[in-house]
Amino acid sequence: MTQPTAPATGPGSATAHPGAPASASVPALCVRDLRKTYDNKVQALKGVSLNVAPGDFFALLGPNGAGKSTLIGIVSSLVNLSEGSVEIFGTDLTRHRSEAMRLIGLVPQELNFNMFEKPLDILVNYAGFYGVPRAVALQRAEEELKRAQLWEKATMMSRTLSGGMKRRLMIARAMMTRPRLLILDEPTAGVDIEIRRGMWKTLREINAAGTTIILTTHYLEEAENLCRNLAIIDQGRIVQQGPMRALLAMLDVEGFLLDIDGTLPATLPAIEGATVLATDDHTLDLEMPRAMDLNRVFAALGEAGIRVRSMRTKSNRLEELFVRMINQPSEPTPATTETAA
Repeated sequence: MTQPTAPATGPGSATAHPGAPASASVPALCVRDLRKTYDNKVQALKGVSLNVAPGDFFALLGPNGAGKSTLIGIVSSLVNLSEGSVEIFGTDLTRHRSEAMRLIGLVPQELNFNMFEKPLDILVNYAGFYGVPRAVALQRAEEELKRAQLWEKATMMSRTLSGGMKRRLMIARAMMTRPRLLILDEPTAGVDIEIRRGMWKTLREINAAGTTIILTTHYLEEAENLCRNLAIIDQGRIVQQGPMRALLAMLDVEGFLLDIDGTLPATLPAIEGATVLATDDHTLDLEMPRAMDLNRVFAALGEAGIRVRSMRTKSNRLEELFVRMINQPSEPTPATTETAA
């Protein structure tokens, strides 16, 4: 997927702050009965509808070929829809494309900037394409490069940047137009854990400043940590959507990791209704029904001479929900022409 293009806009619209107030009754993104059929008759989207509220941090999840890239392509005006409607902060995408595109920033999966340009030039030139005066663009570029921790690299060749730096540069470039809706398509793909968590901090700051964010990712821990609402798409249809906490509460089993003082005994106690396994000599993996009293588990462990020092929730709750949703029976659908999203 490539960065969207749009006609140059006037300075007034280009300098709108991402946190500009919007009516709470007008969604940042409103998609209604969206359908896409490619020339080879493959149906990539089969009546997708969803709302993203202003200021939300929203996750769009789904397996490869589910329709995520097609949906994002339509919203960012890179793919033509077959049927349905898309509105960005109340602006109809089909009838008022240029106005809608001024409200959107897109960070695609692949790196699509000139590796032989300097980060400062990449940002300033991008802003200029959207009609931002050069003096304003230079000031913004400094702000965004500092936020991305790239200011010291501002005049170096971009090809010399690390993979994580290049990803942060993509986000900084998208923010140069002060979009009210930022779409991130696998922004942390291929970066290590430390860099990924640094990018999480940056994205939280952008969202806290008022920018609505839509995130696609295959790192479900990332979605669970960052996003407040989500939609799961599979075979061109939304199979589940709603608040993250409410959807995770649908799971009837909870998982915990228990850190144990000392060494575990050779035989673990049997606890009715729960599953207790040793992952190593000092850690227990506990799965239990949500309605089960955790004190009963601790009591049984205590009787067996096992003292729990600390516990933490297993981070695979969203993964379990995701697998359940996409494994629900549905009509067979031929593979789409969409690339992995």
